[in-house]
Amino acid sequence: MTVPHISRADRRRATEARILDSARELFAERGFDRTTIRAVAAVAGVDPALVMQYFRSKRELFTQAVQVSPALPADTDGDALVDQLIATLGLNLGGLPDGMLAMMRSMLTDPAAADHARATLDRQIGSIGAALPEVEDPELRAALVITTMVGVTIGHQLLGLEALRDAPADRIATLLRPAFKALTEPPH
Repeated sequence: MTVPHISRADRRRATEARILDSARELFAERGFDRTTIRAVAAVAGVDPALVMQYFRSKRELFTQAVQVSPALPADTDGDALVDQLIATLGLNLGGLPDGMLAMMRSMLTDPAAADHARATLDRQIGSIGAALPEVEDPELRAALVITTMVGVTIGHQLLGLEALRDAPADRIATLLRPAFKALTEPPH
């Protein structure tokens, strides 16, 4: 039986992915300041020079490791939007992806990580605000929704606040649903 040939490009992509996975794990665990290129390389099983060859700097490695896709499409009705927000929060309470956790842990100590978090959250606020064309102050309402979600996620994931940590995600969702509905629906 012949072993399929793995191209050089495929090996390169696999190595790059392994480095990014290792970086996400370490940035999530230690934050930006306490994560080193040497540590990332050790976890990925590569030479530190290879990490630098692929990413040029710790900052670029961090930037690529914490890339987050937009949260919500703009073409969502009120109930569906609230359902998506609650589902997203439930997923976050179940455990953040390492890239998001790395960004959240690092944004409080590293100005560039804070800028990245701000840009990501601004995009999410814009996306939600665009889905609220019939309400007054759609961007402000979207910002209140997002910051509530961030606060709950930080309290649960990073701080481990007992009341949040011990509460089932569906109970938290049930309590937040009326607030999200009030923020995303036009007054009657």
